[in-house]
Amino acid sequence: MTVIDIIISLATVFLVGLLWIMLYDSNRFVVRNYHVKDKRIYKNFRMVVLADLHNKRYGKHNEQLLKAIRECEPDLILVAGDIPTAKPKKKLDVAIEFMSELVKDFPVYYGNGNHEHRMKIYPETYGDMYEVYEKALREMGVKLLVNEHACLPEYGITIYGAEIDKYYYTRFGIRPMDQGYLKELLGKLEKDDYSILIAHNPDYFPKYAEWGADLVLSGHIHGGMVRIPFLGKGVVSPNVRFFPKYDGGEFHIGQSTMVLSRGLGMHTIPIRLFNPGEVVVIDFENIS
Repeated sequence: MTVIDIIISLATVFLVGLLWIMLYDSNRFVVRNYHVKDKRIYKNFRMVVLADLHNKRYGKHNEQLLKAIRECEPDLILVAGDIPTAKPKKKLDVAIEFMSELVKDFPVYYGNGNHEHRMKIYPETYGDMYEVYEKALREMGVKLLVNEHACLPEYGITIYGAEIDKYYYTRFGIRPMDQGYLKELLGKLEKDDYSILIAHNPDYFPKYAEWGADLVLSGHIHGGMVRIPFLGKGVVSPNVRFFPKYDGGEFHIGQSTMVLSRGLGMHTIPIRLFNPGEVVVIDFENIS
C-alpha cells in the first residue's frame, strides 16, 4: 500500500466517522442544568426551557422528548420560539401535538421566535398558518406572550415575551437596535420581581440587559450547528455569521444573565455535529 493509499484510507475513515457523529448528534438531545439564586425568588422551583424544535420528532409523537421533560419534574415550562418551521403549506401537526401534550401536565409560557413571526407578517406567503397555530395554542391553554408579560407572585417572578421585528434577523450582520425600542415593546420593568425575558434572538443580549432583564432565555443560534471539539465553540449562526459571540450556554452582562439554548431541531441545512439537541433545566433558589 502506497502512502497515497494510506492517506486516502485515513481520510475516508475520518469522513465516515464525521458523518456517523453528525447523524447521531442530529437525532439525540441532552439535558443541561443551570441554577439561579436570588432573594426575590419567593420559593424554590424548577423550569424547563425549550427552543427551536422546528417540527423535529424524537420518537413517535415525540415520546422520547416528552418523557425526558416529565422526568425533570418542572413546575413550569418556558418556550423560546421556533417550535414550528415557517414553510409555505407546511403542516403544523407536530408542533401543535407536542404543545398539547406539554400543557396537559405543566403551565406553559410561550414567546415567539422568528419563524412564528414570519408566518404572522407574511400571510401572502404562509396563508393562515399563524392564525391556526396561535388559535390552537390559546385554546389548549398555552400562555402566549407576544410583547406581553405575566406575573407569577407565587414564585416572585414576572415573565416577559419579546417579539422583535424581522429587521433584527437580517443575515450577515447585527442591525443596531434603537435605544428605548424594548421599552416601547414591553413597557416598564417591574423591579420588585425577578424578571425573566423570553427573547429568541440572543444577539441583542446587551440591549436586554440594558432594559433591565435579570434572566434572558434565548435560542435561534442552534449552538452554531457545528461545534469545535474541546474548544466548544459554535461555527456558524443562522444569519450566516461565523463563530458567533453568543452560541450556547450561560452569559453575563452586569447583573443580567442569559441562558442560551442550543435548540432541539434543525431547518434548511439539517446539520448538527458535536452539537446534540438540548433541553434546558433551570433551578431557582431563594437565598434570603
